[in-house]
Amino acid sequence: MQDIEKIYQEHARTVYKYIFCLTGNKELSEEIVQETFEVAIKNINKFKGECKISTWLCQIAKYIWYKNLKKEKKVENISFESIENMVVSDFALEDAILEKQEKIEVFKKIQKLDEQTRDVMYLRILGNLDYKEIAEVMDKTPTWARVVFFRGKQKLKEENNEKRM
Repeated sequence: MQDIEKIYQEHARTVYKYIFCLTGNKELSEEIVQETFEVAIKNINKFKGECKISTWLCQIAKYIWYKNLKKEKKVENISFESIENMVVSDFALEDAILEKQEKIEVFKKIQKLDEQTRDVMYLRILGNLDYKEIAEVMDKTPTWARVVFFRGKQKLKEENNEKRM
């Protein structure tokens, strides 16, 4: 039992950061982390040691998140009142809407990238993780994470330039 507690203490934060990058929701991320460790405890005998345990846990968390998305199949609606409370003036509201639209476009483009590149982009942009932390989550090297992020940015820039032409 001490081993499980040690694994939780060492890896819960990493799993939380990873899943928070995907969900953007603190409460949901905490729930997924708890469920991840429940699944890990039940299936610890299936862990063969072919990857880092943090990678195995993050894969479980991602699977749980996907399962959750399929189950809910809904998008949060943002009320006008909540937007109104976030901004001070009409100009700020307009800027916020434009900024949100730009973010949505960027995330749509990121979503079209291959899975590994997409994960690295999310971890770097949303999770504010450095390359060493990304490497730990993805069971790769920091150089690999840096290169994948750079290439992902290049693909996004190329797509943006193609649209302008």
